[in-house]
Amino acid sequence: MSAWESGRRRKGKRNRAGLCQLYRERPEVLFAHQDGAATSVLETSGTAVVVKVLTRWTDLVESMVDVVAGVREQLVVTGSRSREKAYLAAIETAVAQHPDLVHYRVLYGSPRHRALADHLARLLELRDPAARRNGIKTLHLGMVAPTEALERFFVASETAAVVPLPSFHGAEGFDCGVSLSREAVVGLVHHGREACASARPVETIEAVRALPVRHN
Repeated sequence: MSAWESGRRRKGKRNRAGLCQLYRERPEVLFAHQDGAATSVLETSGTAVVVKVLTRWTDLVESMVDVVAGVREQLVVTGSRSREKAYLAAIETAVAQHPDLVHYRVLYGSPRHRALADHLARLLELRDPAARRNGIKTLHLGMVAPTEALERFFVASETAAVVPLPSFHGAEGFDCGVSLSREAVVGLVHHGREACASARPVETIEAVRALPVRHN
């Protein structure tokens, strides 16, 4: 189970029925990513997966905090630009309050801001990535080299997700976005888990402190 959830192994037909019952999801959705059809749900659904367009910065941050506040099972966060105090604090609160929560954090290059580096250090103070709860690793921190893949930005739980979008005023800013339906959420969670499994682990305080930070 741990190897499948972290993206290191794929499940065959024998175990699919049990996993579908456990996660209360259809096999074509739950196993879409490992079957090579991860994008088909989004492509065939089109804009139907968009629950709401977030056109204001305050709405974007509020929606991201709401996703984190409602998480219970899995939380996937990607990107290296986070610095919103309320959002980062909500993630830390969720990790502290829900010991069975599996949290994946995927960085695309080093943190852009000191606030994110400090957040990673606090996560490591809250949990030991080497520990296993009920046989499952519950904290995954990894970094993808920016030359290997374009940076992705999203926060996804088992039931909700928000994807920030570049600002109309410049690619460096992110002040709008979309919230997505549960059908799209499944694909994002699988994508984040597999990205984290293939990333370089950054799972010690020393490793986090060694990361260069662009802005303080």
